[in-house]
Formats: sequence, C-alpha cells, structure tokens
Amino acid sequence: MAEERVQPIALHQEMQRSYLEYAMSVIVGRALPDVRDGLKPVQRRILYAMHELGLTPDRPYRKCARVVGDVLGKYHPHGDQAVYDALVRLVQTFSSRHPLLDGHGNFGSVDDDPPAAMRYTETRLAPIAHEGLLDEIGNDTVDFANNFDGSQQEPTVLPAQLPFLLLNGCSGIAVGMATSIPPHNLGEVVDGLIALVRKPDLSDDKLLSLIPGPDFPTGGEVLLGSGVRDTYLRGRGSIPMRGVAHVEEVQLGKGRHKRNAVIVTELPYQLSKAGWIEKLAEQVNDGKIGGIADIRDESDREGMRVVVELRRDADPDAVLKDLQRRTSLQSNFGAIMLALVDGQPQQLSLRRLLQTFLDYRELTLIRRTSHALRKAEDRLEVVEGLITALQSLQRVIAMIQEAQDAAAARASLMVHLDLSERQADAVLAMPLRRLTGLERESLRQEAEELRAERQRLKLLLDNRDQLLDALVQELRQLKKRFATPRRTRLVEGGDHLLAERAASQRPNAELQRRQALEALPPDSRILIQDDGQVKVISPQLMGRLHLNEPTALGDEPSPARIILPIKPVAKLLAVTASGRVALIRWEFAGQQPGSLERFLPTALQGDPVVSVLQLPDAEADSNAAAVSSLGLLSSDGRFKRLAMQELLDLSGRAASVVKLKEGIELKTAVICQEGGALSLISDLGRVLHLPVSEANLPLMGKLAQGPVTMRLLPEESLIAAVATNPDQQDPLLLFSRQGRIKSLARDAVRACQRGDLGVIGWQPEQDGRDPEDRLCAACTGSGLVGVVTSSGRHGRLLATEPKDLTLKSGETLERIVPLLS
Repeated sequence: MAEERVQPIALHQEMQRSYLEYAMSVIVGRALPDVRDGLKPVQRRILYAMHELGLTPDRPYRKCARVVGDVLGKYHPHGDQAVYDALVRLVQTFSSRHPLLDGHGNFGSVDDDPPAAMRYTETRLAPIAHEGLLDEIGNDTVDFANNFDGSQQEPTVLPAQLPFLLLNGCSGIAVGMATSIPPHNLGEVVDGLIALVRKPDLSDDKLLSLIPGPDFPTGGEVLLGSGVRDTYLRGRGSIPMRGVAHVEEVQLGKGRHKRNAVIVTELPYQLSKAGWIEKLAEQVNDGKIGGIADIRDESDREGMRVVVELRRDADPDAVLKDLQRRTSLQSNFGAIMLALVDGQPQQLSLRRLLQTFLDYRELTLIRRTSHALRKAEDRLEVVEGLITALQSLQRVIAMIQEAQDAAAARASLMVHLDLSERQADAVLAMPLRRLTGLERESLRQEAEELRAERQRLKLLLDNRDQLLDALVQELRQLKKRFATPRRTRLVEGGDHLLAERAASQRPNAELQRRQALEALPPDSRILIQDDGQVKVISPQLMGRLHLNEPTALGDEPSPARIILPIKPVAKLLAVTASGRVALIRWEFAGQQPGSLERFLPTALQGDPVVSVLQLPDAEADSNAAAVSSLGLLSSDGRFKRLAMQELLDLSGRAASVVKLKEGIELKTAVICQEGGALSLISDLGRVLHLPVSEANLPLMGKLAQGPVTMRLLPEESLIAAVATNPDQQDPLLLFSRQGRIKSLARDAVRACQRGDLGVIGWQPEQDGRDPEDRLCAACTGSGLVGVVTSSGRHGRLLATEPKDLTLKSGETLERIVPLLS
C-alpha cells in the first residue's frame, strides 16, 4: 500500500510549489498587517486571547506566560518566544505611539535592554485596545474561522474603530517584499478621516495639511519635504528625521569652570540610546569627530538627557552639525506603506489607506446595526407576547392548567392567542413577579423604547448619510477620549535644509564640478586624445600643437578624438565595451590632466571605452534631443536605439544601456538622427545602408539586446557603424588594413531593410590589390581623421582628400580616429 502512494514528481516542480506555498504563508499569515485593523495575525490572536481571558483595563494584571500559553494552545502554534516578542512590542511605549497592551514589569528600554522573562511580567488590555478594537467583537461585526485544529473559532479581523495601521505603524519582512509604516498622531488621523467622509474628493494638499507627517513615540523632528510627500502620495519614500539637541553650559563641579555641552533630549525613532553613545565614543576615539571631551548618560524617569561635554576651544554649533552628519542623530526612515488588502499585498497611498479603512468601518457599522436591529426585533416580539398574555391572564392560566405538558401548553397559547413559538415560550417562562402592576408598566415602557430603537436602527440602515454621521460622531468621541498632543516636531523646508547642509559640509559631485568649471578660463578648449589623455588647454597651446591640421605618418602626438570649447558646457558620454555609459567629468582636467579613467566612475575601471560622444543640450535645443537617439552596435550584428531622454538625466554613476550575451561586446556607439541614415560595414566590404526610423530601427529599453540587424557570414566581423544626418551627403570612407582608402558615394549604396545582405562596397581584387586585404575602419568623408598604425605611428588626413597611406613593411593600419570638433 505504501508503494502505491508514492508518486514521482519533478524536483523543480516540487520546489516551485513548496516555495510558493511558503512565501504565501509568510506574506499572508505572518509578516504583513491587514489594512483594516492594522494587525499581523499573531498580534490579533494575542488581543483576542486576552479578551477571552477577560483581561480588561479594570481587571488585575495577569502573567504574560498565561497569555502566551493560551495563544499557543488555541490559535498560534509557533514558538513561545516569537509570541512573547510580539506581546512585548505591543506593550513598549517607545515602540508604539498608542500601545495596545498595558504592562507591569520590565518590558525593555530604549537602550536595547531585553525584557524580563514572561514568567515575571504581567499585562492586560490597554483602554484604547479594549474600546477601539474589541468592543464590538460580539456584535456580529466580523467573520470567524476555525483555528489550526478546528477546535476553536478565531476572528479573521478585529472590528477596529480607528486605523491602527497608521496610528502605531508597522514593520515586517516577507518573501520578496517588506513593509515599514511610521506611527501617526491620533487626532490628526481622525481629522483626516472625517474630512474624507465629508468630502471624498478632498485634494491631496488639504489631506496632507491635516496629516502633515509621522508622530514618533520617541519625539524628535521630521524634516518635511519630498520624502514625506512621496510616502503619502505614492506609498514609498525616505523621511528625514533627527534627534533634538541644544547647547547649554554645564557645571562640572565645585571650583571648576563651566563648559559648553550638547544636550541630546530626544533620539530618532528606533535608535538605541546606548548603541548611539557607544558608536559616538568610537568615532571620538578614532578622531573622526573632534571637540568632544566627555560623553555622559544622565537619563532618568523624567526623560532622556545625554550630555556631550565639549572642549574649551570647540565650536558648539560645529560639533552639533558633526553629530547630525556623522552619527545617527539624523537619519532617514525608509517608509513602505505595504499591507494586505483583500488578502493581497498592495502598496498604498495615504488616501487609499484611509479610504479602505473607512469602507471597512462602514461595513462593520452596517453589520453592528443589523445585529442590534435583529436583537431589538426579537426582544420586541417577546415583550409584545408577554403584554398580550397579561391582557388575557385568566385565559392563559386556564390553558396552562388544562394542558398535559409544556408542548401542549405552548401549542394552545399559539392557537388561541395568536402567539409565535418564541412568544409562547416566553409566556411559559414568565415569572410570577411579571403579574404585578409595576412590571406590567415596565413591559409597556420597554416595548415603546424597543419600537423607537427599531425605528432609529432602520433609519441608519436605510439612510447612508445618517450612518456616516454616526461614524463621524464615534470618531470624534474616540479622539476626545484618546488623542494626545503631537510629540514629533515638524520642520518646514526639509529638502532645502538637507541640500544646504550637504553643500556646506560635504559638497557633492555636481557642486564640485560647477566649481571646477568656474575656475577654468572661458576661452579654454577640451582636448581628449586617442591615447586617453584628457586636458583643458588654452587656444595658444592648441595652435602650437597643430592637432587640428593634417600631417603625414610619423611620431606626431596622439590624434585628437575631441576638441571643443568649454562653453557652452559640453556633456560628453563615454561608452564601454560591456555596454555601460557614464558622463566624463572633464571639468577637473583643468586642475590636473590625466587619463580618461580618472574622469569616469570607478565602476568602469578596466572596461575599455569604445566611443566618446557629445550629447545634445536639451536646454539649448530641445528639438535636437527629441529627435536624437543613441545607437549601439554589438559584435554579433545586433543594433539597438535608445531614446536620448534616457541619458539626459545621468548622474555621476555608471549605467547599463544594453544587455549583452556572454562573449559579445559592444563595437561602437553613434548618435542617430530621426530621418537620417545608418551604415553598417563589415571587414569583407559589405555595407548595409538603413534609414533611421521606428519601423527599421525601433527605440528600445535599457535592458534590451536589440534585434539582429546585419547577419554575418562565416569568418566575417563588423568594423563600424556610421550615422549621418538627414541633410548630410558626404561619402563613406573605407580603410583597409594595408592602408588603402576607398571613397564610396552615398548614391552608390542603396537603402536596405534590417536583415538584408546589403551591397559590396570593397572589392580589392578588382583594383589589382591583395584579395586578402580586409577593411578595418570606416567614417564619413568630412573633417579630420587621425590614423594609428600597428607600430604606433600617428598621422592625420583630410577626409575630403583621401589618399592611400604609405606603410612600412609588415606594418598595418590599426584604427582611425575621426575628430569631433
């Protein structure tokens, strides 16, 4: 029998299925909170178990071990330490803005002290959890489901009356995703909810003015700016926050002089005080932060106080700025507002998070009202039955006396008095005290109250405006009951402050580049030579070098790739063989000339530069940037075009612009113009002339390889790609390894489609030359072209007057260098 149950399955299929099930279990069942009540499953189970145990705020504390045992045995079959850690976080006042549990004992501290063992600590529900999360749990407001073994029922979500996901925040790491939501002020969140109820199309600016930023339990400051705005509008952002510190004079002791000290009274959220002091001491000992004589922790029950005593010659403001810059006194909160919506993880904006909670709260109100209406109608039915029985009391007594058993009495009452089964049961169970006049009057009064209550509840269900008014009224009552003043101060102009501080204390690369550019003489020239040397030289020196004049092969200086004036400021792009690009920071060559690698990001070291191109200036000529594109030719015959907009915003880092297969490298890069032409040339002399258009050479993304544009024959390789503008009719110049040059008129090359064979532009045997002589380079027949031979000799020739090169025996042409000027 056992062998029959064994089923063969592919290993990769089983791994895929198992890992997917594990990932979904972590995402839905452990790591991410539900947007409705803001709780993870373990937190929800802890609160519900404590509710079942009756640990209300007016009851005595109960040992945490008892709570953890109940949670483990009934709802959460995982490790006891994991449950206790979750319980501890619900108690900690420095972790939650509105703690859901009230603790008695050691539950840790901001110094990262661990909590005491669960057998020593005690807990009970906090008032906000009892009233705002669990008060309506018995009113049929939420669905219940079986626990892990089917022996108990547990709520799938708690009937939250406030968006605790925003109030207390949340952090969690799932499989392939994470959430990190900062805590907020209850009063501000309630104001935002009410505003959305009253005006669903409320503008984003108005909503952000009602909920301007996080409110951390540890205080501190939040720098308002793009970080907060991105978090609230897009669901993800980096929120700058910093501790609160001031400078004051401290008395060190009797007979000693007073000294200045930086007093830190509040630290950023989730920063360990002891850890921060330890790291600060290490930096002081290493000499990274100067001017500090001593560090003392004088915190007590009244609040935090870290004293950073300064030396006599230290500048207090400079030391405070150093603390903010070099330590975690100023840091960023990486916010990711990710939560489960209908069981699926979704990144939420502030508006959507609030609106989702309001939709859920409206649904719970409808369910609570419907439940109350059913109870009122059931009770009214019973009361009306009792009143009917009291009006015919003698008949009722007679029918009961004549009946042989309770079932016969019930049937008799239902027939003769027209009562329902529930009413008949209530009459049979009616105590004798109901026969008094006072009790009769109380029944009539109760019936009137029940009818009024039924009318009110039906009005709530039938009129949504009335229901929303009740929702708003309850929110206002909760705000009055639990709202507290804001602890975190909001500092306006955060982006400006951060940029100003960064510029003054540690200039960024862009600022340094501008400063280097301003220091250059305005008539200077940028010179980039074929040997990779980058210089900024004067026009006089340029004239003495004669680099822009033709010369015969010899020991001349290395040919120039680029000769450009420094103004207007040129954006020069370096393209490497691996398909990465970066801007050349040539401005620094005025202070210290050097090789091209020095002016590129360190990530490109060891990656050969195949092309240096001048990008169009989008500010000066937006049309040129719009119709231009970067063309990339790889050694396997693929050619792709990349929109110029992808390159105009390049930072100081290197970026990949093409995905190459293993063993394939980039041959060259060119600037293509829409409506222009592109010529691909192989070493066998094949020329493929293509019009530059979306149909022939489509624009593609950065990670695309590009389509095969020129199919290569056996032992054939690509040597060049030449791009021309729509109005350019210069011929093609083809250079062979033996120094032969052939000028190929444009009208001699027909336009082709991608993948065509093209035309033969080089046939050395027809000219009586060596049939083994292959092409090695090509360019347009305009401007100055530098040539480099295999023996290291250089020369420059005019492309408009091409002449064969005179090479030494055994010498070959290695490459050409068209001048960009």
